[in-house]
Amino acid sequence: MAQTSNVKDSGIGKYLVTYVVILAIAALQFVLAYQHIDGSQKFFSMLAIAFVEAAIGVLFFMHLSEENRAMKIFVGIFILFVLAAMQYSWPDSFRIILGAPFSSYH
Repeated sequence: MAQTSNVKDSGIGKYLVTYVVILAIAALQFVLAYQHIDGSQKFFSMLAIAFVEAAIGVLFFMHLSEENRAMKIFVGIFILFVLAAMQYSWPDSFRIILGAPFSSYH
């Protein structure tokens, strides 16, 4: 009896489908970038699409979808912590742009 190999059932099929979906999302971002819409609308829609694209990449290519729930929660909390910690540098960047001195003690 000959067995038929379905691409979707094999191990590589899941990755091919995921790759095609990410390519489609990238094409959607390209099309959206050339739309004549307001800057804030474009920013938030591109940010949402990029978030979905990154989530798909992390879930499938980094095998997070196969982990248990506690690991997924840990990774989510860790990402939020890193993003919050990155926000501490914004006041310094505004100070550098405005040409303020590095020290308030002259």
